[in-house]
Amino acid sequence: MKNKFFLLSIVLVVSNVIAQQQILTPTEAVSLALENNYGIKLANNQLEVAKNNASILNSGFLPTVTGNAGATYNIDNTEAGFSNGNVTILNGAESSRYNASVNLNYVLFDGLGRSYDYKQLQERYQLSELQARETIQNTVFQLFTIYYNVAQITENGVALSQTLAISNDRLRRAEYQFNYGQSTKLAVLNAEVDINNDSINLINSNQELKNSKRDLNVVFGNILDYDFEVETSIKFDVLYNKEALFEKAKTRNIALLQIEKSIMISGYDIKSGKSAYLPTIGLNGSYGWNKNNNNAAAFLAVSTNTGVSGGLNLSWNLFDGGNTITRVKNAQINLENQQLQKEQLLVNLERDFNNTWDDYQNKLNIYKIREDNIATSQNNFDRTEEKFKLGQVNSIEFRQAQLNLRNAELSRNIAKYQAKLAELQMLQISLELLNVDF
Repeated sequence: MKNKFFLLSIVLVVSNVIAQQQILTPTEAVSLALENNYGIKLANNQLEVAKNNASILNSGFLPTVTGNAGATYNIDNTEAGFSNGNVTILNGAESSRYNASVNLNYVLFDGLGRSYDYKQLQERYQLSELQARETIQNTVFQLFTIYYNVAQITENGVALSQTLAISNDRLRRAEYQFNYGQSTKLAVLNAEVDINNDSINLINSNQELKNSKRDLNVVFGNILDYDFEVETSIKFDVLYNKEALFEKAKTRNIALLQIEKSIMISGYDIKSGKSAYLPTIGLNGSYGWNKNNNNAAAFLAVSTNTGVSGGLNLSWNLFDGGNTITRVKNAQINLENQQLQKEQLLVNLERDFNNTWDDYQNKLNIYKIREDNIATSQNNFDRTEEKFKLGQVNSIEFRQAQLNLRNAELSRNIAKYQAKLAELQMLQISLELLNVDF
């Protein structure tokens, strides 16, 4: 008996703690995920790399300038013989040489290859933006999948706590009746068994809640060092316009936008490949300085040279063994494949959108039915409880009514959050997930 009251005390204490915990709203959860989620951070870094790659500094439009410098020092032993028969011997003759130069190279024309490559880089940067946006969308949807799982388990815990409280009250009544000869020991034992089962269900639910909160904190980069609760009140929008949402899906769907960028990139890839058919014209120039300190055997003791040079060069790859032709043909096939992929995506998008739309409507209707069933189950339980107190129904019938009410509440909770996730999935397809008020 003491153990049963102890379990009930634990439930009351837990309920009080929950009431004191900080409420994490959906809006706050989104902000935390956008700021701290590792996947989003990685996507932003990759976007920064794409931004650097799309810079003019990576375009090939700027010239290259190189500088060179050098110095040498020599000690020579020299024996010089002259035409008159004289011989001069120099030991340890020193000489040194110094040089420096600046060289410039610039491609004036390369068949517009650089221009098309630069445009590709710009499109790849925009593609990276779309990929980062996709990561954000997927992360936010993952966030709410876990967030509403926490909310569902929280509400389940309330229902299970109420069930345990009713079972404890039933045990007290059965023990009282047994002590005064109004009931058998069997009623007490049945009540104790039900309490044990209800306690186990609540313990499992509490552990599941802890695990789900940890999963949610991982989405936040594990930055929360305190316990928290989530909002369990949900609002549904039943005024969506199907045609308007579908038009947004066709024009803003991430997968479609990505394939369109890929098509543009492939178009520039074809043009870049064709640029190899044209010649390349380059400009080069240099400024150089040289100084020689010769040894004593040399005709000149010191010589210094400075000079500027420049020129144009032209190269034309008249035949490269068919590599360019092959590259262009493969690029054209790749473009055709991407256009086919776009058509396939449009077909799949229409199907997926209609599926999510119908799924949302169906789950919303199921939730409304489950909600109505709560009132019926509660009314049935109240009547059964009243008859149980009057001795008109036995403990088995009362227990069944109790379980019916509990199961109705648990089923309502499932339907509630499934409907909300179905709504969010529909919004995700339409790229409206971050534009709604949670």
